[in-house]
Parts: sequence; C-alpha cells; structure tokens
Amino acid sequence: MSVSVIVPIYNEIENIPLLHTAVSRVLQKLGRPYELILVNDGSKDGSGDALEALARQDSSVKVIEFRKNYGQTAAMQAGMQAACMDTLVLLDGDLQNDPEDIPMLLAKLDEGYDLIHGWRKNRQDTFINRKLPSKIANWLISKVTGFPVHDLGCTLKAIRTDIAQELQLYGEMHRFIPILAHWRGARCAEVVTNHHPRRFGQSKYGISRTTRVILDLMTVKYFIQYVVSPMKLFGSIGLLCLLTGFVSGAVTCWMKMSQSVDMTGNPLLLLTVMSTMMGVQFLFFGMLGELCSRIYFASTNQTNYTIRRTMNFENAAIEMKSHRRAA
Repeated sequence: MSVSVIVPIYNEIENIPLLHTAVSRVLQKLGRPYELILVNDGSKDGSGDALEALARQDSSVKVIEFRKNYGQTAAMQAGMQAACMDTLVLLDGDLQNDPEDIPMLLAKLDEGYDLIHGWRKNRQDTFINRKLPSKIANWLISKVTGFPVHDLGCTLKAIRTDIAQELQLYGEMHRFIPILAHWRGARCAEVVTNHHPRRFGQSKYGISRTTRVILDLMTVKYFIQYVVSPMKLFGSIGLLCLLTGFVSGAVTCWMKMSQSVDMTGNPLLLLTVMSTMMGVQFLFFGMLGELCSRIYFASTNQTNYTIRRTMNFENAAIEMKSHRRAA
C-alpha cells in the first residue's frame, strides 16, 4: 500500500532537514509509493522558508501552510484530508518519534488492522511536567472511555486513509484519534515504539494543557456514547432528578402530617422544587439533543453506522438497472 507521512511543523527550523533526511531514507527503503506532507502551523522562526526549499528540491514533499498557528489537531486534520495515499503515518516534527518505526507500524497494519498507535514505553522526557501528567491522563482516559491504552499522547500512528478521513477533529482531539477511530469500528492495536530526547528547540506543550485534555475527554465520552441518542444521557439525569423530587416531596408531606413540621421552613421542600425543575429541564435538553443529532446527520449526509466493505454490490446494481431498462 502507498503511504502518506503527515508531520505538523511549528518552529522546528533546526529539525526540518534532519526530519526530511530520516523519513525519506525510511520510505525509500520500503519500496512503496509515498508522499511527505509537512503542515506549517504558523511558524515564525523561518520554518516556512525551509519547507518551501524542501518542496522545490523533492517532488515527494508537499507543504500546507497555515495563515497562523491553529494547533496540532488542525494541522493533522488538514494533512489527513489532503492525503491521497492508501495509508497515513502521523509523526511529530521534533524527531522524538523514530522514523525507523514506520516499517513496523505498516507491517502491523498489513495484518488486518485499521490503526496502529505507538507506546513510548521508555519515554525520554522530564518526569514532573511531562511523564507524570501523561500517566495520569492515560489512566483517566482509559477508565472513562473503556479503551485500553498506555500512551494516547504518542503522535506516531499508522491509519488507513478511509478511516482517517471520516474523523472530524476539533480542539485538542488529535490525541483521541485511536478512540474516535475505534468508535467508528476500526480495529486498533498498540505497539512499543522508540522515543528520543529532543535535540533542538523546546517543547510546545506542557502541564498547562491538562485542563483542555479533561474538557476534550468529556466531549469524546459524549460523542462515543451519547451523540446518536442524547436522550439516554439527559433523560437518565432528568428521571433521576424527578425521582429525587418525588422522594423528597413525599418525605416533606410525611413530616408535615406525622410530626407537624412546617413545610415552608423545611429544606426538603426546596429540594423537591429544585429537583422537579431540573428533571423537566434535562428531559427537554434530551429532546433538543435528539433533534440536533438528527439535523446533524441529515445535513452532513452522514450515518450513525459505518460499512467496512461490500461484495458484488456494484454488479448487482448494474444488473438491476439493465433489467429495468429491458422491462
């Protein structure tokens, strides 16, 4: 299968020539058709000029240049949508991922998987602001989504193009690509990959992104479990609130009749009113969510299911058309 390697670039001028040499050497050994897509995410250090020079020297290098810095997720999305080969490989531009791992990922993909994601088992980063937050985040994500993974933060991945181009990535969701692909029915596997210390420049990411990861995790959880039927989430919460209101209301009435407790001064009465109002609101949220979900799928011509393949479908359709013409 042919290969598109996609690399987001943001202020990596020292790494660009080394990256191009390393990736090209590996891809040429593979003997497969390939392209190297470099996405300039609003670099300000001269990376744009370096990428332009590379594109002039090597016809297999394709460059996408953003007007400003939109982030790693947008860069990956642009590269995936522009790719025209059978499989995609996502790679960091700082040379911490090892291009020599690409053949291993593709060989694993050839076994019948749809996505292979890397695990930096021996990660070469600082512990406090990189490795520790990553371990906590991966544990939390694995528990919330039910997707077994050791290292969602590893950019190095191989994925079939048709699966990748079905994904809609926003915010910081590039790290959730395996989970989103799995939700779409992709067969995923994780392999141990090499990881090197950064040679040039500084990391663009730190502990400050933790909040964004948690918020995106909430979004991903909603999408993979409730986007098709939001009433399951909002309706359940609404019914729980209504049940709470009914129980607290019954207790309030019992206290009034059996113990002559003043209802107006009883906090359970406030709980009854608030729970009932919240229950009704969540039920309406569920109805609105169901309506928005149906509008979304209808307006984007998308379905809530995916088809891996069809057999003899086109021939059958041709035969049916011929039969109709003959009739």
